[in-house]
Amino acid sequence: MKKYFLSLILALTCVLTGFAQLPSVSLKTMDGKTIDTAKLNNDGKPFIISFFATWCKPCHRELKAINEVYADWQDETGVKLFAVSIDEAQNAAKVKPLVDGFGWDYDVLLDPNSDFKRALGVNMIPATFVVDGNGKIVSTRTGYSDGSEEHLIEEVRKLVNAE
Repeated sequence: MKKYFLSLILALTCVLTGFAQLPSVSLKTMDGKTIDTAKLNNDGKPFIISFFATWCKPCHRELKAINEVYADWQDETGVKLFAVSIDEAQNAAKVKPLVDGFGWDYDVLLDPNSDFKRALGVNMIPATFVVDGNGKIVSTRTGYSDGSEEHLIEEVRKLVNAE
């Protein structure tokens, strides 16, 4: 119940502070390309943004759990996941080995100054956002407990079925 209350507060904060659409922040991919977060998309299909750090064990558990069902989610809904590392610049070199070690097939973005994290009002990680095909944030959640990744796919299914 506490988890849902926190999600509700974060969702209301996003709506009330004007973050219904993704803010524009420049991030880098692991191969050094610059990405504008306001232009994140999945060809009109929903996508998920998950903030994590190399030192965050609950983040690892969440992304590992999603990874186990990610191919099925993609086949069913076409969803895409952007994993956003908030590791500081001096620790950015640890991100690629972690991602490769876990075998995550996500688009990984680096937010070393926490600009995107701050722009979305994230205070705790893991923090996960479900975004519709138009770039509007429709659901948010912080923290992770086993099985809570099902909430994400349910939100995505609602969006896909509403199209």
